[in-house]
Amino acid sequence: VQLQASGGGLVQAGGSLRLSCAASTSIFSINYMGWYRQAPGKQRELVASMFTGGTTYYADSVKGRFTISRDNPKNMVYLEMDSLKPEDTAVYYCYARVRVDTYWGQGTQVTVSS
Repeated sequence: VQLQASGGGLVQAGGSLRLSCAASTSIFSINYMGWYRQAPGKQRELVASMFTGGTTYYADSVKGRFTISRDNPKNMVYLEMDSLKPEDTAVYYCYARVRVDTYWGQGTQVTVSS
């Protein structure tokens, strides 16, 4: 499974960005997928996930501000990020879990200025 992430950039606090992740295979074959992020000097943390049945998970720090969604025919997963804060600044990584294997996309930088 190959994943291609895009959509990062520089935005002011309070602004919005949408990240996209394109999968090289049908997302129906993927158990779950979503986004991690890693800020400088910090460990990679799970931001949001979407399971095959549509169940979602969000880190407490982004609940109510971020929304994960998918477009099945396009094999795409999105992360809509609203009310961005400087502490959301990080490299965001798309990931996909297929049975026991985890696949990663390249990171996309999100920078939120205060």
